[in-house]
Amino acid sequence: MKLLSSPVVGGAQAATERTEFERAIAGRTICDALADTARHHAELPAFTQHGSTITWGETRQRVLEVAAGFAELGMAPDDVVVLAMGNRTEHVLADLGAVHAGGIPSTVHDGLAADQIAYVTKDCGAKYAVLDGQEQLDRWLPVLAGLPQLRKVIVVDAAACPPGDQFLSWTELLRIGQQRLAAAPIDKRWQALTPESTLTLLYTSGTTGNPKGVIITHRMALYQEAVSSAAASAARSTEVSHIPFTAVSTRMFNLYMPVVRGSHTHFCADLAQLPAVLRSARPHIFRGVPRDWEQMMAVVQARLAREGETGTVAEAMRAGRAYVESRQYGRSPTTATAEKFAAADASVLAQLREQLGLDRVLYTMSAGAPLPVEVSRFFAGLGLLILDVYGMTEMTGAVAGNNPVAFKLGTVGRALPGIELRLAPDGEIQVRGAARTPGYFGLPTETAELVDSDDWLHTGDLGVLDADGFLSLVGRKKEIIITTNGKNIAPAAVENLLKEHPLIGQALVFGDRRPHLVAVLTLASEVVQAWAAARGLAGGPAELAEHPMVLAEVRSAVAAANARLAAFQQVKAWRVLPTPWTDQSGELTSTGKVKRPVVHAEQAELIAAMYAA
Repeated sequence: MKLLSSPVVGGAQAATERTEFERAIAGRTICDALADTARHHAELPAFTQHGSTITWGETRQRVLEVAAGFAELGMAPDDVVVLAMGNRTEHVLADLGAVHAGGIPSTVHDGLAADQIAYVTKDCGAKYAVLDGQEQLDRWLPVLAGLPQLRKVIVVDAAACPPGDQFLSWTELLRIGQQRLAAAPIDKRWQALTPESTLTLLYTSGTTGNPKGVIITHRMALYQEAVSSAAASAARSTEVSHIPFTAVSTRMFNLYMPVVRGSHTHFCADLAQLPAVLRSARPHIFRGVPRDWEQMMAVVQARLAREGETGTVAEAMRAGRAYVESRQYGRSPTTATAEKFAAADASVLAQLREQLGLDRVLYTMSAGAPLPVEVSRFFAGLGLLILDVYGMTEMTGAVAGNNPVAFKLGTVGRALPGIELRLAPDGEIQVRGAARTPGYFGLPTETAELVDSDDWLHTGDLGVLDADGFLSLVGRKKEIIITTNGKNIAPAAVENLLKEHPLIGQALVFGDRRPHLVAVLTLASEVVQAWAAARGLAGGPAELAEHPMVLAEVRSAVAAANARLAAFQQVKAWRVLPTPWTDQSGELTSTGKVKRPVVHAEQAELIAAMYAA
């Protein structure tokens, strides 16, 4: 019997919505949107960094100066500018300045190794680069000789700018631009752009091979903004930007959407400062990747452990959790549940949210990977609803999501307005919509494999749909483990269960062409320190990773996860590593996804030892 794909979610309604969105953005570019926002909201705050704020009027003027500077340096239409910078105001100005000059900005992760920098820069044929300062220069200098097409390297930190014709400080770029702009306007360059002009070239994380450059056009970004406006409030808001601009979600929420809406973004370039920035900004909307939420949960748990969690706090969190869970799709809270939450919120929960800087949030979001349901439930206990969403760079961001009036914890929501979604016979998620990329830069074969003849984009992700159309993620198609017993296992499902225990920071299971699964684990640093202190244990994370009491707790966590799994999915052996994985050390992407090939290579001997034992 022939297997069939699932029914299409969206269908005719999505087609009608798509027509409305396309009509609303017809003929426009991001440059048009910035001009409109600067004209109508010139005095409103746009971007804040280290307490210094620029308005939308100042933003556009500075963007035009940067554009004029690039033009004076010889930038031609479609010249690529590589941006190796953190989340900061200059990043936005360099990005939009390149666009207004007719160029194409491409942000690369600021933690790339030298050979990775060389690969991406050569692949896109970049003519210019903008770097933060000395740390980035140290990464770039060893490969500059092999990048003859790179004409100028602009350094934001003037003190770090080396001598020589190839280098230019940010201050000097602005000076050149101001002189050029005083002599002649730069308008003809950005006015020559069309909705189909490339807005940015965004490289994939390269978790399974070399990164691929995804082409994002002006039309795609504006369409995605229109979809997001229809799915949730589009009012001007205050937000915090800490996820790197290599993530399409950051570009949408902290660059393109603010340009259209005139909202206010506070930058946090150092994750260690995120709690302080949140308390200062008190955002209306906060987005994080699952690892952000897991770390924030760990901080709260550690604080409660140090202060001795009282029965009052525990009872209040139970009331918060019950209230949020009772508001899920198809349900409504009883009067008693609502009243108990209101009392708990007034006496305890509001204060806890204020300590996090989340007392003004209208809603919070998680994207990049499935959010473990236990993390959702923990924050529900604080009276916070985390809306899990699902998307990909190739679709300019989200294609499915929960929203404040229609959500289910543990799912990534339903297809967004204007998006069609279905499951292939093998469970692969396939989507269709106007925000789809025209392709991968210089890779026609890979582009042809991405989209089929009926315009369905093959995501490579596996999922399940419930009767109400809510999507749950299972894992990556290419990551499926097939044991020697012929069992197919989605590793993410097992890993998420392991990570539900607060002591476990990251988990990666192995077992392809092996008889059973084994796991490599890392500890959640903040939680394990507080957990150990509460039990009178001394030592740093590396020492605690070997302590018998910690290992006994991890053993219990693995047993609890195994109890919820089929026999063939259970982890038979495991090891705790002495240090956590980070994007800087190379095991994680900028959005917190584990780079499986990297960990496989790093821990090959340890994995072999577990199977040999």
